[in-house]
Amino acid sequence: MSPYLVLGIILGYFFVLMFISWLTSRNANTDTFFTANRKSPWYLVAFGMVGATLSGVTFISVPGEVGNSAFAYLQFVFGNLVGYWLIAGILLPLYYKLNLISIYTFLEQRFGKYSYKTGSFFFLISKLTGAAFRLYLVAGVLQIAFFDAFNIPFAITVVVTIFLIWIYTFRGGIKTIVWTDTLQTLFLVSAVVFTMIAISQNMEWSFGHLFNEVAESSRAKIFIWDWRSGNNFFKQFLAGIFTTIAVNGLDQDMMQKNLTCKNKGEAQKNMVVFSLSFLSTVILFLSLGVILYSFAENMGISIPEKTDDFYPLLALNYLGLPVGIAFLLGITAATYSSADSALTAMTTSFSVDFLNIGRYKEQKKQKIKKWSHLFFSLLLIITILFFRAINDESIVVAVFRVAGYTYGPILGLFIFGMYSKRNVNDIWVPVIGFLAPVICYFLSRYSEVLFNGYRFGFELLILNGLITMIGLFFISKKYVVKN
Repeated sequence: MSPYLVLGIILGYFFVLMFISWLTSRNANTDTFFTANRKSPWYLVAFGMVGATLSGVTFISVPGEVGNSAFAYLQFVFGNLVGYWLIAGILLPLYYKLNLISIYTFLEQRFGKYSYKTGSFFFLISKLTGAAFRLYLVAGVLQIAFFDAFNIPFAITVVVTIFLIWIYTFRGGIKTIVWTDTLQTLFLVSAVVFTMIAISQNMEWSFGHLFNEVAESSRAKIFIWDWRSGNNFFKQFLAGIFTTIAVNGLDQDMMQKNLTCKNKGEAQKNMVVFSLSFLSTVILFLSLGVILYSFAENMGISIPEKTDDFYPLLALNYLGLPVGIAFLLGITAATYSSADSALTAMTTSFSVDFLNIGRYKEQKKQKIKKWSHLFFSLLLIITILFFRAINDESIVVAVFRVAGYTYGPILGLFIFGMYSKRNVNDIWVPVIGFLAPVICYFLSRYSEVLFNGYRFGFELLILNGLITMIGLFFISKKYVVKN
């Protein structure tokens, strides 16, 4: 694909985003940035959240991973589905009842300021590292596809990328993102559909043949029952439930979109419809993976050693220009729909939880919000360039995984706060929050020795939350009602 064509596609894409930003940020204030004035149509939020949930890494990884673990990922997604319904039934009513902007304000009301800051801090660390990791990987793809042709350094690629996100989000914030996410979800799903149509035409397959190719493939196996496997059904299903609750229901990024709906009922409808849309989209991605492998085998195309390279390889080199364009738009949309909302959520959490923005007048609020947004944009750039400087993918992945442990303390804090009647010694909560992920890391590292060959999968998050709750129990006392 010509680098000039790539440039034209990217510029056209961002022109559309800028236009949406202009439309949605007129007469915007800080309430618009943080809550979209609670006027977002629920069905728009539901569709847009699909793109925000499926990052650029997921976009290129899920189809390739079919070659390693077939449809086993669906076990985790089935758990996600239950998790989303629990969020709709339990967490959303709580957030609307308390009229929260930052969901971590609940921890202050329940336990105190140290618990509040601990939950928000772990969110910021997780979101910053996760967003930087995803942008780092996808920026590498864009670097090869376009920027290398003009000898543009990777650092410039990253700076321009983050700057473009900052430009279209710094005024409208979450209101802009609700609309841009909808557009980006459309591009993401369209890329998969375009690819499947191109392969079916190339192989002269009918729709029925295409369906049978997936349904009858050995790569469409879903369930794994071996209890020692990290992909065991019960591990994956339970992990899917708790991971969804932690990284969606207890995550400012995802919940901020839900809290832009007009009321609790519309937010709940949004969550249920989104969950079904998400399941359908994941099945579409997995089906694409089966079709890509069938196409490569029929055409005698070598499978790359890194399965993450598989979809990009075929889309950009073997399936024609329309698919190449659709793929580029899809991966760009998937990347930016998760990165822009992450940046806005970090700005919101820091402004509300640490700078206490609510106590100021509007002019001061605007200034705080602007500088916080710029601060986290710079932090993203620095973190991505740090990953690049390390130049060791295994270390970068390890950093990302360690950051994933930090959702465990948030999970433990919320569950303990919602379902226990005990009062914690608030000042010790940061210590418990630090120790729980460290203990989990060592248990995971030596699990096969300690537990007769058992290997932890995603269920490590559950253990992390449980250790946090045990710690909270030991620094708490029973609530006594005063007469």
